[in-house]
Amino acid sequence: MNICIIGSGYVGLVTGACLAETGNDVICVDVDKKKIESLQKGQIPIYEPGLENMVQRNSREGRLKFTTDLVKGVRHSLINFIAVGTPPNEDGSADLQHVLKVAKSIGQLMDGYKIIVDKSTVPVGTAEIVRKTIARETSHEFDIVSNPEFLKEGAAITDFMKPDRVVVGCDDVRVAEIMKELYSPFVRTGNPIIIMDIKSAEMTKYAANAMLATRISFMNEMANLCESVGADIDMVRQGISTDSRIGHSFLFPGVGYGGSCFPKDVKAVIRTGQEYNYSMEILNAVERVNEKQKELLFQKIITHFEKLGQNLQGKTFGLWGLAFKPQTDDMREASAVVIINQLLANGAQIKAYDPAAMDQAKNIFGEKIHLCAGNYECLEGADGLIVVTEWNEFRRPNFERIQQLLQIPVIFDGRNLYNPKLMRERGFTYYCIGR
Repeated sequence: MNICIIGSGYVGLVTGACLAETGNDVICVDVDKKKIESLQKGQIPIYEPGLENMVQRNSREGRLKFTTDLVKGVRHSLINFIAVGTPPNEDGSADLQHVLKVAKSIGQLMDGYKIIVDKSTVPVGTAEIVRKTIARETSHEFDIVSNPEFLKEGAAITDFMKPDRVVVGCDDVRVAEIMKELYSPFVRTGNPIIIMDIKSAEMTKYAANAMLATRISFMNEMANLCESVGADIDMVRQGISTDSRIGHSFLFPGVGYGGSCFPKDVKAVIRTGQEYNYSMEILNAVERVNEKQKELLFQKIITHFEKLGQNLQGKTFGLWGLAFKPQTDDMREASAVVIINQLLANGAQIKAYDPAAMDQAKNIFGEKIHLCAGNYECLEGADGLIVVTEWNEFRRPNFERIQQLLQIPVIFDGRNLYNPKLMRERGFTYYCIGR
């Protein structure tokens, strides 16, 4: 099929590359000329395992092209995916200006029947607004589809190529069959393509992310309670995760969720409820717990030094992990940002390392923190180690070397990477979450 992806950010780029991988002719369009020039050279603006090789391979074979020419993209393609950003407004609602600008342009450029697919995460009712926007600009026939993405940063290629399910919201059985054909190579093992009405498809993405965010905040609440009563949240997690009704996913406590999806989508669902005079009590609590959890590690640091009769003025901390999760360079809503800002505000100095997010950290903090070439370099002369992101290379470090490098053998572990008993035996003062 001939496909146009409008928006070459995270979702658009992954979608375009994966659809090209199965033989489709894909044109990715973006208004950012520098980004397009980089992509034409095979240079990827984001960190996502496997994506660079896929983009380069399909570009060489002519199935994947990049351009700023929206006319070329729209008129070349039967299916046009809208994959532009929907950042949150101050009230938590999704900002649809980019989606509607693209919709208007599609309407103006159409030269025949088109299928327009909302791939961006948008509130319920957006498809109808997009439909009206396009209809004002054209007399050609078209159909609107809601096709939400379920991509985890760090595993997006696998998620797209081997999806648990594909959700398609549409009003016409013929369009449903075209979308089934498009996605059929990805569900050969039998995972479903679920056809539903458009509003339900729009809600499905928000409901999924809200549920996962709820599991994280629930486990963080349980971890804090475990710490108060003397229980071990890791044992509790094992005890409940083996219940088939609960399962294993998203049950690890830590210092809160971040990234581009969970915080934004929870806020958007809360805002949608407000618009319909319905208070989302659970999600309001989920959001409050998450914001509080991001401050937990800092409170442990403050308390530790207060017990020693000290404050943080002039203290230096080595910090491992800046991205909101492993296998990505995304620092949007990252707990590390909250923790670093709190430490800086209390007179501490930060030496930080992350395997992927160093450029992002430099853009955010500039010269306010010292970015190190490796994780051990962060620890030279530091007054403690803070672990914020659970990259694999942090799971089995050289503890003897850590002890030699630190001024004080204290570790504040926001991801429960190490065994508390073993850490005490090694001579560390060790703080973790819920144990």
